[in-house]
Amino acid sequence: MLSMDTFGKELDALGFNFYSGVPCSFLKSMINYAINKEQFVMSANEGDAVAICAGAQLGGKKTVFLCQNSGITNAVSPLTSLNQIFEIPVLGFVSLRGEEGIADEPQHELMGKITNDLLDTMKIANEVLSTDLEEAKQQLKRANNLIEQGESFFFIVKKNTLGPVKLLSKSKETEVISVTVKSEFPSAFPKRIEALKQVQDASDSDILILATTGVTGRELYELEDKVNQLYMVGSMGCISSLGLGLALARPDKKVIAIDGDGAFLMRMGSITTNAYYSPDNLYHLLLDNGMHESTGGQETVSANVDFIKIVEGARYQRIDALSTLQDLQLSLKQWKQNAGLTFGYLKTSPGIKEDLARPKVKPFEVKNRFINYISGDQN
Repeated sequence: MLSMDTFGKELDALGFNFYSGVPCSFLKSMINYAINKEQFVMSANEGDAVAICAGAQLGGKKTVFLCQNSGITNAVSPLTSLNQIFEIPVLGFVSLRGEEGIADEPQHELMGKITNDLLDTMKIANEVLSTDLEEAKQQLKRANNLIEQGESFFFIVKKNTLGPVKLLSKSKETEVISVTVKSEFPSAFPKRIEALKQVQDASDSDILILATTGVTGRELYELEDKVNQLYMVGSMGCISSLGLGLALARPDKKVIAIDGDGAFLMRMGSITTNAYYSPDNLYHLLLDNGMHESTGGQETVSANVDFIKIVEGARYQRIDALSTLQDLQLSLKQWKQNAGLTFGYLKTSPGIKEDLARPKVKPFEVKNRFINYISGDQN
C-alpha cells in the first residue's frame, strides 16, 4: 500500500496542483489529500471535471482528474473531443471497481473487465498504479514525461492501493448577492451574432472569451478571429466548466463563457459547481434561441425551462435577465466594474449568417496561441 502523503508529495514535486473529479472509495485518500491542500474542485459529473481540468491547464496549472471507472463513460466526450483535439493533457486516476476475483457491486462487473480497453480505445496511455513506492515514482516520471509532451496519461488504481488520509474539517460560506434584473421580453429578439459582437466589443486585454461548440464559435470567428478567443469543438455542454477551471487558475483575468440552450441543458449540473466555487472573474452568458441550430434547427426543450429560476437555485452571485443588446452591454460593463460570478440570459432569434465559414486555424493552434496570450507571450 502506498502512503498517500508520500505519494502526494511526489505529485507536488512534479507540479501537479489542481484536482477535479467525482469521488470513489478507492480514491478517497487522494481526494482528501487534495481537499486538505485546497486544490480540489468537486464536480457534478466526470465530464465536467475533465473540462474543469482542461480550463485550469489552459491557465497554467498541471491537473489531475479522478473518477470511478464507471465514470469514464461520462467523460468520453471531453476526453476525445476536447483534450485530444486541442492537445490539452490531463493526469488521470481511475479506480478499478469490478476487478475480477474481488467481490464488488454488480454494476461494476463489465467496467472492471473493459477499463483498460476503454482507455486504449481512446488512445490514452495507462498503467496500473504500483503499490511499491519506488516503482510508483518511476511510473509518475513516465506519466509526467507524456504530460509535458501534451499527451494525457491515466493510472488504474486497484483496491487498497492508497493509504488513508484524514479529511480535515472544512466549511464554505457562500455569499449570495443574487441581484436579478428582469424586464419584459421584446417582440423581436436580437440575433446571436449581434450578441457575440457585443461581447467582442466589451472585451479588453484582460478578458478571455470561450465559445460553445457549433455555430456560436463559428460566428464569433467570422466576426473577428482574435487570440483571446477559444472556439470549442465537440465536448458539448462543457463550456462553463472550461470557464470555471480557467477562471480559478487565472484570477487575474476575466473569463466570458458563451453557452447555448441545448448545450446548457446537456450538462446542467455544472452550474451547481460554478456557483459553489463562485469565481468573481467568470461571466456565464446563455444565448437561447430554442433550437439545435447547428444540426438543422431541431427544437430544444428550452421553451419549457425557466433558466433564471434554475440558476437562482444554484445560487450564482448575480443573475441578469437580458432583453436587448443594450442590456447585455450594460451587464458586461457592470461585471467588469464590480466583480462577481454572473449569469446573463438573453433570448435570441434563429438565423445563421450566410456562407458561415469554419475556423481555418486548427484547434490545437487556437489553444497554443490562447495560452501564449494568457502568459503574455505574443510571439
